[in-house]
Amino acid sequence: MRFFGKSILGLLFLISVTGCARIELASHFGKKLAGSQVKSQGHYKVGSPYTIKGVKYYPEVDYGYNETGIASWYGPNFHGKLTANGERFDENELTAAHKTLPLPSIVRVTNLENGKSLIVRVNDRGPYAHGRIIDMSKRSAELLGFRKQGVAKVRVQVLQQESIMVAEAAKKGIDTAGMEVPMNQASYKPKPMNQKPATVQQATLSTQSQQKVPGHMKDGNFYPDPMVSEYPVTAQKIFVQVGSFSSREGAMQFSSSLDSYGRAQIYEANVNGQEFYRVRFPRENVSAADSLLKKLVSGGYNNALIVVD
Repeated sequence: MRFFGKSILGLLFLISVTGCARIELASHFGKKLAGSQVKSQGHYKVGSPYTIKGVKYYPEVDYGYNETGIASWYGPNFHGKLTANGERFDENELTAAHKTLPLPSIVRVTNLENGKSLIVRVNDRGPYAHGRIIDMSKRSAELLGFRKQGVAKVRVQVLQQESIMVAEAAKKGIDTAGMEVPMNQASYKPKPMNQKPATVQQATLSTQSQQKVPGHMKDGNFYPDPMVSEYPVTAQKIFVQVGSFSSREGAMQFSSSLDSYGRAQIYEANVNGQEFYRVRFPRENVSAADSLLKKLVSGGYNNALIVVD
């Protein structure tokens, strides 16, 4: 079940991008022009727990979300279809799908293989292929540099202030489509949490302003052309994780039961002051991790997942 939305009207904000990479957009977001298809407006949604392919997911508000994993992308087959929050998917917009984050949410996605970073708006559910943590629109995948290869190691971080802002706007019936684009400008600065956001203004892009903004037309929409800046990133390792235990003995006993899949290793991790022992199989690349994950899931280990550290 995929959905997304063709946008149109947008909200103008300023934002500064941090992290190991930065993408600067030449202007605000793409807006629908007169005569183009009628827009669809999304709504705020968290949702109830649901089950897909035997795995249960628990949607929740999580402003501390900061995970690494594998990103994929989707586009032509879903272009124009409704997203999980009622928009129409536009593969050329800066949006993404996530299994549990509120819709809409604002996240920064960083490609850990090339250092490119992009702020996108989550407005759909998915992906449900094992080992994927986020599904990017085609345009987002292009900007992050992994459209041709299909997948990439990424870090996904929720931006709290921006997520609260779009959530409040959606709850008030304000169209949030396009709000993520100006957040990629180097001049953007989020407002303090105790300060009310500026009055939201919505307006179509005039012919005169189109001429001043570097960009292009596609399917009746105007899209700004981005300028990409890249910064170095450190090499990331990829693992298939099958379990996490609070005791080393439990982890060792569990790892022994996995001998038919190869030699699992135990990795220590401290989470909020508590020690955990993670049972993982290191792999050289995404293809090798996918192959092992498929075998583990077929063997009944439905909670196995691909992680990047």
